[in-house]
Amino acid sequence: MASADSKTVILAALIGNGLIAITKFIAASITGSAAMVSEGIHSVVDTGNQVLLLYGLKASARPADARFPFGHGKEIYFWSFVVAIMIFAVGAGVATYEGVHHILHPTPTQHAEIAYLVLGLAVIFEGFAWAFAFKAFRKHKGQWGYFEAVQRGKDPSLFVVLFEDSAAMLGLLVAAGGIALGQYTGNPVWDGVASVTIGLILGGTAVWLAIETKGLLIGEAANVAVIDDIKALAGEHPTVEAVNECLTLHMGPEFILLTLSIEFHDDLDTGRIEQTITALDKQIKAKHPRVKRVFIEAETPALPAP
Repeated sequence: MASADSKTVILAALIGNGLIAITKFIAASITGSAAMVSEGIHSVVDTGNQVLLLYGLKASARPADARFPFGHGKEIYFWSFVVAIMIFAVGAGVATYEGVHHILHPTPTQHAEIAYLVLGLAVIFEGFAWAFAFKAFRKHKGQWGYFEAVQRGKDPSLFVVLFEDSAAMLGLLVAAGGIALGQYTGNPVWDGVASVTIGLILGGTAVWLAIETKGLLIGEAANVAVIDDIKALAGEHPTVEAVNECLTLHMGPEFILLTLSIEFHDDLDTGRIEQTITALDKQIKAKHPRVKRVFIEAETPALPAP
């Protein structure tokens, strides 16, 4: 199950995007701006995405059952991937279509001051949501750099919201710039260019999110530091000759499945081996609470073929 911070960040973004979407569409209907229409669609898509992420968090918290013996933690990975598809297919697609249509059939923006007012309010609302998401992301990234934290992070709900909000802030600036250029030059085509640019921003964001969430959905290992520490912990045990293999799999942001292949000393009887396995299970789970299930196999490495 993802952290409580994830749900708080998503709720903040949901409320902000819902309010922003309403004001953008009102402004779009008054001004006739293609960029405002694209921004309104952008906010609607973002609002829908927050609903999907909330559902993913709830679904991932369901307990294990006979059909899903390791729980439903990967639900959040699936719905994060769906969000990336939604941004690309709906957000980027419609924004690009609106922009191209406006370029081919340009119409001047009416009452541009209303568009500027709404965009200014949207920057404030979106800025609060972005700051909230950024604060949570910084808290969870630890000593990693920002790009490294996205690549290594196992809770996609945090960086998905941050990506969405970052794209939204950039889109607002592009929309304002397009409307301003249209007014300054007297050429309404710039409004359509801004809409296409917003579509490209959303498309790029969607592709990046899809790449980052795909690995989690397929099945990523735990971070290298965790794996190395588990190997060291097992290798230091007095009854262990060597750690042959350490395989991990994230079944969710807070659920790591671990399998260990260990070579024990030859003079150990079955009872000592069982005691060692039980002790290692407890030690690993105590030091790494995310490791929920541990499978340890007593195995001698295969000899190389002659």
